[in-house]
Order: sequence, then structure tokens, then C-alpha cells
Amino acid sequence: MILLDTSVLSAAFRRRHAGRAPVPPEVAALRRILAAETPVMMPGVVLQEVLSGIRRDARKVELRDNLEGIPVLLAARQDHEAAADIMTKCAAGGVAATAVDCLIAAQCIAVHAELLTLDLDFSRIATRCDLRLHRL
Repeated sequence: MILLDTSVLSAAFRRRHAGRAPVPPEVAALRRILAAETPVMMPGVVLQEVLSGIRRDARKVELRDNLEGIPVLLAARQDHEAAADIMTKCAAGGVAATAVDCLIAAQCIAVHAELLTLDLDFSRIATRCDLRLHRL
């Protein structure tokens, strides 16, 4: 199972990639994963982040349609508690981490998934917990 982070989805669905050759590596990786029918999900907070700030209704509808086939992983109480523990471990180890990133990491760990991300903050978070990253 692979969890998709905001950074990958944002890069994959940017309009400026349409018709562009060569395809950016993150877009190619996501296409390969989806074509191979590898199980993927996105945390609910990632869906929220991807859809945030889009001003044009038509673009938001298009993006929602593109994301429709990707199941959403909702956070449970234990995910929030685990995220708090990860954040504490990060802080104790001198690693700056946001609450949202720690929640994504906690959800990823809980479902035994790898995280596909372009965000280097997760590499630092992974040094403080059992987060596994999917390499492009």
C-alpha cells in the first residue's frame, strides 16, 4: 500500500504539465503506480490540502473528478494520538515537524504503507519514527 502526499498530487495535477515532454519524474512515478494497480490511498487531510485555495469552480470540479478514484483514509483517534507522539519524538530529536505532517506519518505507519512524497520534511520525520518512504 502506498499513501499519497499532497506534494505528489499537487505536482501531478498541475495544469502546466499538460502536454509537456518529458513528464516530470513525480508524475511518471504516480502514473506507474496507478497503472500497476498498486493499492493507493490518500489521507483525508491531503485531500483537503490539495483542494484548498482553488478559486475557479471548474478547476475544483476537474480536480475532484481526477481524485475520485483514490480512496481516502480518515484519521481515527489513535492516529491523532500517534501523531502527537511522533511530534514529541521529533521535537526531542531536534526535528521540526508540523502537526499535519505528523498525522500523515502516523496514518501511514498505522496501515503499514509507504509514503510517496516530494516533501523532504518527511525524510527527517522518518528518522524519529517507523515511517517508510516510497522512493521515486
